[in-house]
Amino acid sequence: MQGKFADAVSLEGGNGSATVKVATVSTSFWAIKLLTTGMGETTSDYLAHTFDPAIVVPIVGLLTVSALVLQLTAKRYFDWLYWLVVVMVSVFGTMIADVLHIGFGVPYVVSTPVFAAALATIFALWRTSERTLSIHSITTRRRELFYWATVVATFALGTAAGDMTATTFRLGYFASGVLFAALFAVPALAYWGLRLNPTVAFWTAYVITRPVGASFADWFGVSPTRGGLDLGTGATSLVLALVIAALVACRGRPKV
Repeated sequence: MQGKFADAVSLEGGNGSATVKVATVSTSFWAIKLLTTGMGETTSDYLAHTFDPAIVVPIVGLLTVSALVLQLTAKRYFDWLYWLVVVMVSVFGTMIADVLHIGFGVPYVVSTPVFAAALATIFALWRTSERTLSIHSITTRRRELFYWATVVATFALGTAAGDMTATTFRLGYFASGVLFAALFAVPALAYWGLRLNPTVAFWTAYVITRPVGASFADWFGVSPTRGGLDLGTGATSLVLALVIAALVACRGRPKV
């Protein structure tokens, strides 16, 4: 999913001369993105079961906002800062979906379409306001805000969708991971074979990464009674964090 599929500079208003403060897309981008989705799922579960959710959820929310403020006020792109925000959004986005389901009893079959509608609304507002959804056009504060609002919505949607297939539809975490992994390949194949719009292909794949990573991470972390390998959510989160840190440290930012 590189090259044009990485969401080539849009003719719809992209500005190649301005500073783009979001990660460009390469193989390492998708690898790290998938790992952050898994880490967000297991870290959220670990924190929620280890500490009082009424305390930990606001703290994680505050840390997420703080990381996002640092990202928005930075004068240039920093790989470590960008991925820190993605990790925090992954954890907090998972918590949002879980709070609705566990705290308020909202079924996943309800929250999934609600989050999908929220994401569609953000896309519509972004497209109407900026005339482009290209990631290479993220050159203004407003476009950055649209971008990160989209990221938050994709994490919440992906969490709800993955849990819906795994638990509500009783596919189990491993089968759900396989299902979404197959779906993840669809936009790439559609782009290469059917000339699907690169922006549509990118954002479709981006949404699907969430349930892929989260489903497999849950499979590793949860108990056998829930269909998992029982490696522990804390241990799984730690391993994923170390791998993410290593990949980010080794990642050189490709030229836009």
